[in-house]
Amino acid sequence: MGTGRERLSVAIIGCGAWGANLARCFAELGALKAVADRSANRATVLAAKHDCADGTPESVILDPAIDALAVATPPSSHYALAAAGLERGKHVLVEKPLTLHRPESEALARDAEARGRVLMVGHILRYHPAFEALLHLVRDGALGELRRIHASRLNLGAIRREEDALWCLAPHDVSMILALAGEMPEHVEGFDEKVLGREPADAAAVRLGFPSGLSAMIQVSWLHPVKEHRLSVIGSKAMAVFDDTKPWEEKLVLCRHQIGDDLAIARGDPEPVPLEPGEPLKAECRHFLDSITTGATPLTDAREALAVMDVLARAEAAIRETRTALVP
Repeated sequence: MGTGRERLSVAIIGCGAWGANLARCFAELGALKAVADRSANRATVLAAKHDCADGTPESVILDPAIDALAVATPPSSHYALAAAGLERGKHVLVEKPLTLHRPESEALARDAEARGRVLMVGHILRYHPAFEALLHLVRDGALGELRRIHASRLNLGAIRREEDALWCLAPHDVSMILALAGEMPEHVEGFDEKVLGREPADAAAVRLGFPSGLSAMIQVSWLHPVKEHRLSVIGSKAMAVFDDTKPWEEKLVLCRHQIGDDLAIARGDPEPVPLEPGEPLKAECRHFLDSITTGATPLTDAREALAVMDVLARAEAAIRETRTALVP
């Protein structure tokens, strides 16, 4: 295996839209060796764009010159591809979710640890400069005691067949909320909606209650007329809003609103938090390479992925209970 970033060789498995993004980022980082897809034509086209090798998933997994894999295929194939890569001694980056079933994710985590390989999940917003700055504000106490978090991930399109809106969209927000909270929720409630009248559900809402008293609400939908990617954090001293639809100078703002004992509100002007613009996906890819070369545990490793899966599974169970309760 490579001992320096310049010597690492990465293969992308899955040459769809997200695989193409990963290929571009790893190429810009000087680590792209090959791309692979079940469609030979799609792999050939992407390989020509980056002047790299093309092949099938099996061929790049078996190639001893490949140090690491980035898997960007439908979630149902994640386990088999990641397991095969780990068995061949590869480091593996898997797009979220790690798998669709916890036992499979646990098996991958055990295998990666036993083999001393990096297994990382693409919870991309953990690597966003605005979220990193928000997390720094929270940990520095700038917001005071956290009281409520509200996340909305709404847009029109990217309707899936394998996963519902909860599993497709909410992993990002669950990952960020768990990082901010620093604890797992003790209460989970939820409901979903099949707006198009068929499976899978197009929208979902989840409420989390934490031991510290913090509450969080997550709303997701791929059937919404306008794009809304917003994370609002309310603390005892101040509030902050991370809005990824805004330009860089407005993506993260701090609001020093105060509520008096008489419940009167003293509004503070929004204060933009200075950010160094950067592409979250490239930062994620760089972090993956750095984790391989340094041996450090990735921010979004298998344990973090399992924690996110636990919350999603509890939300899914709560949604089923809600559906049952609503049936006459």
